[in-house]
Amino acid sequence: MAEDNIFREVDEELRSDRMRALWRRIAPFVIGAAVAIVAVVAVNEGWSWYTSSQSARSSEELYAALASADKDDLAAAQAELDALAANGSGGYPVLAEFAKASLLAKSGDTAGAVAAYDALANAQSNVRLRELALLQAATLLVDTGTLADVEARVATIATDDNPMRRVARELIGLAQFKAGDATAAKATFEAVLNDPLAQEGIRNRVAYYIAQMTSAGLIAEETTSDAEVAADAIETIVDGDEAAPAPAAQ
Repeated sequence: MAEDNIFREVDEELRSDRMRALWRRIAPFVIGAAVAIVAVVAVNEGWSWYTSSQSARSSEELYAALASADKDDLAAAQAELDALAANGSGGYPVLAEFAKASLLAKSGDTAGAVAAYDALANAQSNVRLRELALLQAATLLVDTGTLADVEARVATIATDDNPMRRVARELIGLAQFKAGDATAAKATFEAVLNDPLAQEGIRNRVAYYIAQMTSAGLIAEETTSDAEVAADAIETIVDGDEAAPAPAAQ
């Protein structure tokens, strides 16, 4: 029995020695892995804090620039937006570029604003931002450009599968009217009216355009249903529920 105890103690001691030897071999790797995990967590938390603080600062800079623009201090707004576009974080540099283009339009430099929006569209990998820039350029070109100018920017957006098609079609219709083709403008506006996903605001606007063209004798009288839609649109606008500019003839 005593021999069994001795053998057991010797066996346990040998196991203990083997465990200590094994630990000495693997300890550096275990400790290194633990340190690496702690470092990764620390870096991730630090980066999250940094990006959050940077985004917050960029947001404040954008609002400061917009406040300067609201006060008609366009020079200060331009300088602030230039700095944000160069050094901002996240999506704020792109927002700054959109705001800079808007400032150009506000200052009367329509050609410069159109060029800025075109440059934005060409630089965007995000499809929706690209389309937004093209729509903004086309909005300016309705008054200052040609029908071809407008169509060159939004014709591909006016397709049936595009979620921005209704705005694109409204702009094309206005450009067609300005070009003297009231019949084509009416057809384009009716495509918006017949779109089941068109919201009330845009439906009222295009119905108002059709009503004005009809009252001016530029297009044939509408059917009863079309006339009712136009009348409802005019009544809504007159009541102040929806402000809609009339298309200006050449």
